[in-house]
Amino acid sequence: MAAGRGAYVWRFDSGRICLDLVATGPAGGTPRAREQLDGPGRLADWLTAARLVPPGTVLNALDATWLTRFRQLRADVDRLMSAQLALREGQGDPAAAQLGRSGDGNALDRVNSLAAEAPPGPRAVRGEGGALVRTLSAEPGCAGLLAVVARDAVDLLTDPVARGALRRCAGGACHRLYLDTSRGGRRRWCSGEVCGNRERVARHRRRRISAKEI
Repeated sequence: MAAGRGAYVWRFDSGRICLDLVATGPAGGTPRAREQLDGPGRLADWLTAARLVPPGTVLNALDATWLTRFRQLRADVDRLMSAQLALREGQGDPAAAQLGRSGDGNALDRVNSLAAEAPPGPRAVRGEGGALVRTLSAEPGCAGLLAVVARDAVDLLTDPVARGALRRCAGGACHRLYLDTSRGGRRRWCSGEVCGNRERVARHRRRRISAKEI
Protein backbone atom coordinates (compact mmCIF):
# COMPACT_ATOMS: atom_id res chain seq x y z
CA MET A 1 0.00 0.00 0.00
CA ALA A 2 1.30 3.45 -0.90
CA ALA A 3 0.00 6.83 0.06
CA GLY A 4 1.16 10.40 -0.13
CA ARG A 5 0.78 13.72 -1.83
CA GLY A 6 2.87 15.76 -4.16
CA ALA A 7 5.94 14.16 -5.68
CA TYR A 8 6.64 11.79 -2.77
CA VAL A 9 4.70 8.55 -2.32
CA TRP A 10 4.96 6.79 1.03
CA ARG A 11 4.86 3.01 1.26
CA PHE A 12 2.88 1.17 3.92
CA ASP A 13 3.75 -2.48 3.29
CA SER A 14 4.67 -3.69 6.75
CA GLY A 15 1.26 -4.42 8.22
CA ARG A 16 1.87 -2.27 11.35
CA ILE A 17 2.21 1.47 11.76
CA CYS A 18 5.24 1.13 14.07
CA LEU A 19 7.09 -0.82 11.36
CA ASP A 20 6.01 1.71 8.74
CA LEU A 21 7.70 4.39 10.85
CA VAL A 22 10.90 2.29 11.00
CA ALA A 23 10.81 2.08 7.19
CA THR A 24 11.21 5.87 6.92
CA GLY A 25 14.79 5.65 8.20
CA PRO A 26 18.00 5.66 6.15
CA ALA A 27 18.10 1.85 6.34
CA GLY A 28 14.39 1.50 5.69
CA GLY A 29 14.68 -0.25 2.36
CA THR A 30 15.09 2.44 -0.27
CA PRO A 31 17.55 1.62 -3.08
CA ARG A 32 19.60 4.63 -2.05
CA ALA A 33 19.89 4.88 1.73
CA ARG A 34 18.65 8.29 2.84
CA GLU A 35 16.62 9.95 5.55
CA GLN A 36 12.97 10.13 4.51
CA LEU A 37 11.81 12.25 7.45
CA ASP A 38 14.17 15.06 6.50
CA GLY A 39 12.15 17.98 7.82
CA PRO A 40 9.01 18.96 9.75
CA GLY A 41 7.01 19.25 6.53
CA ARG A 42 7.87 15.71 5.52
CA LEU A 43 6.87 14.45 8.97
CA ALA A 44 3.54 16.25 8.67
CA ASP A 45 3.02 14.60 5.30
CA TRP A 46 3.81 11.15 6.72
CA LEU A 47 1.44 11.62 9.66
CA THR A 48 -1.38 12.34 7.20
CA ALA A 49 -0.45 9.55 4.78
CA ALA A 50 -0.23 7.10 7.70
CA ARG A 51 -3.72 8.25 8.81
CA LEU A 52 -2.52 9.25 12.24
CA VAL A 53 -4.23 12.55 11.51
CA PRO A 54 -7.15 13.13 9.11
CA PRO A 55 -6.44 14.99 5.83
CA GLY A 56 -6.48 18.73 6.31
CA THR A 57 -5.49 18.59 9.98
CA VAL A 58 -3.53 21.71 10.94
CA LEU A 59 -0.44 20.97 13.03
CA ASN A 60 0.62 24.44 14.12
CA ALA A 61 2.95 23.15 16.84
CA LEU A 62 4.90 20.76 14.61
CA ASP A 63 8.56 21.76 14.61
CA ALA A 64 12.05 20.27 14.68
CA THR A 65 11.43 18.93 18.19
CA TRP A 66 8.69 16.67 16.83
CA LEU A 67 11.10 15.43 14.19
CA THR A 68 13.72 14.55 16.81
CA ARG A 69 11.20 12.70 18.98
CA PHE A 70 9.75 10.67 16.11
CA ARG A 71 13.23 9.74 14.93
CA GLN A 72 14.11 8.60 18.47
CA LEU A 73 10.97 6.45 18.66
CA ARG A 74 11.81 5.06 15.23
CA ALA A 75 15.30 4.06 16.38
CA ASP A 76 13.94 2.46 19.56
CA VAL A 77 11.30 0.44 17.71
CA ASP A 78 13.89 -0.66 15.15
CA ARG A 79 16.23 -1.75 17.94
CA LEU A 80 13.52 -3.70 19.77
CA MET A 81 12.19 -5.44 16.67
CA SER A 82 15.68 -6.29 15.43
CA ALA A 83 16.37 -7.77 18.86
CA GLN A 84 13.33 -10.02 18.50
CA LEU A 85 14.64 -11.34 15.20
CA ALA A 86 18.08 -11.90 16.73
CA LEU A 87 16.58 -13.81 19.65
CA ARG A 88 14.64 -16.03 17.27
CA GLU A 89 17.91 -16.88 15.53
CA GLY A 90 19.65 -17.58 18.84
CA GLN A 91 21.91 -14.57 18.66
CA GLY A 92 22.90 -12.06 21.35
CA ASP A 93 22.14 -11.82 25.05
CA PRO A 94 18.40 -12.45 25.60
CA ALA A 95 18.03 -10.19 28.65
CA ALA A 96 19.80 -7.22 27.06
CA ALA A 97 18.10 -7.73 23.70
CA GLN A 98 14.61 -7.73 25.21
CA LEU A 99 15.27 -4.30 26.69
CA GLY A 100 16.87 -2.89 23.57
CA ARG A 101 19.82 -1.62 25.58
CA SER A 102 22.30 0.63 23.86
CA GLY A 103 24.65 3.45 24.61
CA ASP A 104 21.75 5.92 24.95
CA GLY A 105 19.74 3.95 27.51
CA ASN A 106 16.82 1.56 27.52
CA ALA A 107 14.68 1.55 24.38
CA LEU A 108 11.89 -0.47 25.99
CA ASP A 109 11.53 2.01 28.85
CA ARG A 110 11.27 4.89 26.40
CA VAL A 111 8.66 3.14 24.25
CA ASN A 112 6.62 2.20 27.32
CA SER A 113 6.78 5.76 28.57
CA LEU A 114 5.48 7.14 25.27
CA ALA A 115 2.74 4.50 25.12
CA ALA A 116 1.41 5.68 28.50
CA GLU A 117 0.36 9.03 27.03
CA ALA A 118 -3.19 9.57 25.77
CA PRO A 119 -3.62 9.36 21.97
CA PRO A 120 -5.70 11.99 20.13
CA GLY A 121 -9.44 11.64 20.61
CA PRO A 122 -11.40 10.98 17.39
CA ARG A 123 -14.76 12.50 16.47
CA ALA A 124 -17.29 11.77 13.74
CA VAL A 125 -18.63 14.94 12.10
CA ARG A 126 -20.77 15.68 9.08
CA GLY A 127 -18.77 16.41 5.98
CA GLU A 128 -19.78 17.49 2.50
CA GLY A 129 -23.01 15.86 1.42
CA GLY A 130 -23.85 14.91 5.00
CA ALA A 131 -21.54 11.86 5.16
CA LEU A 132 -19.76 11.27 8.45
CA VAL A 133 -16.00 11.83 8.38
CA ARG A 134 -13.33 11.44 11.03
CA THR A 135 -11.71 14.41 12.70
CA LEU A 136 -9.95 14.96 16.03
CA SER A 137 -11.42 16.48 19.17
CA ALA A 138 -8.52 18.95 19.40
CA GLU A 139 -5.32 19.77 17.58
CA PRO A 140 -3.07 16.77 18.33
CA GLY A 141 0.16 17.24 20.19
CA CYS A 142 3.41 15.42 19.60
CA ALA A 143 3.04 13.22 22.70
CA GLY A 144 -0.39 11.98 21.64
CA LEU A 145 0.74 11.03 18.15
CA LEU A 146 3.87 9.34 19.46
CA ALA A 147 1.60 7.37 21.79
CA VAL A 148 -0.30 5.90 18.84
CA VAL A 149 2.88 4.46 17.34
CA ALA A 150 4.38 3.42 20.69
CA ARG A 151 1.19 1.56 21.66
CA ASP A 152 1.27 -0.28 18.36
CA ALA A 153 4.86 -1.31 19.07
CA VAL A 154 3.92 -2.53 22.57
CA ASP A 155 1.00 -4.52 21.13
CA LEU A 156 3.30 -6.15 18.57
CA LEU A 157 6.04 -6.96 21.07
CA THR A 158 3.59 -8.58 23.50
CA ASP A 159 1.49 -10.53 20.98
CA PRO A 160 3.18 -13.95 20.42
CA VAL A 161 1.36 -14.59 17.14
CA ALA A 162 2.12 -11.19 15.62
CA ARG A 163 5.66 -11.23 17.00
CA GLY A 164 6.23 -14.64 15.42
CA ALA A 165 5.23 -13.23 12.03
CA LEU A 166 7.91 -10.52 12.17
CA ARG A 167 10.29 -10.73 9.22
CA ARG A 168 13.01 -8.74 7.49
CA CYS A 169 12.77 -8.36 3.72
CA ALA A 170 14.94 -10.80 1.76
CA GLY A 171 15.50 -8.25 -1.00
CA GLY A 172 19.17 -7.62 -1.64
CA ALA A 173 18.83 -3.83 -1.34
CA CYS A 174 16.13 -3.80 1.32
CA HIS A 175 16.09 -3.94 5.12
CA ARG A 176 12.40 -3.35 5.80
CA LEU A 177 10.63 -5.10 8.65
CA TYR A 178 7.16 -6.50 8.01
CA LEU A 179 4.61 -9.01 9.28
CA ASP A 180 4.24 -12.16 7.21
CA THR A 181 0.51 -12.94 7.30
CA SER A 182 0.60 -15.09 4.17
CA ARG A 183 -0.75 -18.62 4.19
CA GLY A 184 2.05 -20.91 5.30
CA GLY A 185 4.26 -17.95 6.28
CA ARG A 186 6.22 -18.03 3.03
CA ARG A 187 6.31 -14.35 2.17
CA ARG A 188 9.90 -13.32 1.51
CA TRP A 189 9.60 -9.65 0.61
CA CYS A 190 8.11 -6.57 2.22
CA SER A 191 6.30 -5.99 -1.09
CA GLY A 192 5.87 -8.38 -3.99
CA GLU A 193 5.31 -5.41 -6.30
CA VAL A 194 8.56 -3.69 -5.28
CA CYS A 195 11.22 -6.03 -3.88
CA GLY A 196 9.60 -9.17 -5.25
CA ASN A 197 9.47 -7.71 -8.73
CA ARG A 198 13.02 -6.40 -8.40
CA GLU A 199 14.21 -9.91 -7.52
CA ARG A 200 12.29 -11.47 -10.42
CA VAL A 201 13.84 -9.00 -12.85
CA ALA A 202 17.33 -9.72 -11.48
CA ARG A 203 16.72 -13.46 -11.74
CA HIS A 204 15.59 -13.08 -15.34
CA ARG A 205 18.74 -11.11 -16.17
CA ARG A 206 20.95 -13.76 -14.59
CA ARG A 207 19.27 -16.46 -16.65
CA ARG A 208 19.79 -14.47 -19.87
CA ILE A 209 23.46 -13.93 -19.07
CA SER A 210 23.92 -17.63 -18.27
CA ALA A 211 22.20 -18.61 -21.52
CA LYS A 212 24.55 -16.37 -23.53
CA GLU A 213 27.60 -17.90 -21.87
CA ILE A 214 26.61 -21.44 -22.83
